[in-house]
Amino acid sequence: MKKTIRFILLCCFVCFTIFACQSSQTANDFFPIGVAVAQTSNVALLGQEQVIGAKIAEAYFKEQGGVNGTPIKLIFQDTGGDEQGASNAFNTLINQDKVVGIVGPTLSQQAFSASPIADRAGVPVIAPSNTAKGIPQIGKYVSRVSAPVSAVAPQAIDVVLAQNPAIKKVAVFYAQDDAFSKSETETFQATAKAKQLELVTVQTFQTKDTDFQTQITNTLQLKPDLIIISGLAADGGNLVKQLRELDYKNPIIGGNGLNTANLFPVCQQFCNGIFIAQAYSPELENPINQAFRSVYEQQNQTAPPQFTAQAFTAVQVMTEALRLVENAKTLPLEELRQKLNSAILSGSYDTPLGKISFTPEGELIQERFYVAQIEMANNGEKGRFKFIKS
Repeated sequence: MKKTIRFILLCCFVCFTIFACQSSQTANDFFPIGVAVAQTSNVALLGQEQVIGAKIAEAYFKEQGGVNGTPIKLIFQDTGGDEQGASNAFNTLINQDKVVGIVGPTLSQQAFSASPIADRAGVPVIAPSNTAKGIPQIGKYVSRVSAPVSAVAPQAIDVVLAQNPAIKKVAVFYAQDDAFSKSETETFQATAKAKQLELVTVQTFQTKDTDFQTQITNTLQLKPDLIIISGLAADGGNLVKQLRELDYKNPIIGGNGLNTANLFPVCQQFCNGIFIAQAYSPELENPINQAFRSVYEQQNQTAPPQFTAQAFTAVQVMTEALRLVENAKTLPLEELRQKLNSAILSGSYDTPLGKISFTPEGELIQERFYVAQIEMANNGEKGRFKFIKS
């Protein structure tokens, strides 16, 4: 009996040793990078674009030799569209998947819940699409490649006013249950007032709303010359559609949440003419954007959108920063995360967004922004972002 017990214990020890060696070897075979974005829920239209960009980056940097010969491996977790989903995804990536850093989440609302978890654990986070005020201030391990709304949104108003100098009265709609939309509308409203425009009404809605008849009816009675919408693709697209169906003919500015081709099936021909400020242009001529654009166009037969480019850029920054960490492959995980965060913040990167870098606080420094106008095909089924020359 004693021999049997000793044999079982010996087998367990051997199995544990083999498993530990295999786990250690596997960890050294690649650098795991977490990608926590919304693959389901009402935010999935944006998150799916981010998944595409991240996967293109993973393949691109594998071909480039990874991190000094060691590949990166993306580990995806679905955040859904709410704060709890994002927090769960971050916890899994940090504690179970043992990632070196995280790209995500999709929404600013989620970031204010999930990113502090990573910051407390000392895990670098690069936000690919969190543009609300206060994101880098969450903590020293949080940075973003998504330009703050304060830098991007005013440019759309400038372009519209240049084309329509007679505009005097502005109406604003925003999703009051979304942190990004609330932050963005503050910028839009402040810019409108600074331009001496009359803000005739501010209408609110929820991101899951589909019927906007009451808000639209109240607004159209005031005869606005311009309407500005801060929301997501689904709710914003339905709002645009209903505005046009109720015979609103004047210009519409959409915020960053409408900055996706997934908007086109929602408002179809009624998407035509919407102005949207952009942090990315497929027309930017630098080698890495040309490579990124070529792969995306081969896969999708259309130009890449901003959310895809920003996700690619976030993975790029994480990868290139890893290359700067001396002995990255052999460092203990906690130390690697610390040094990776320092490398991220101190680096300068040529990306599909152009040349970028970061402030010590993690705020993005980006050289150039753009404004595009949606141009739909006559049948209303396909569209594109037509960039306005500045």
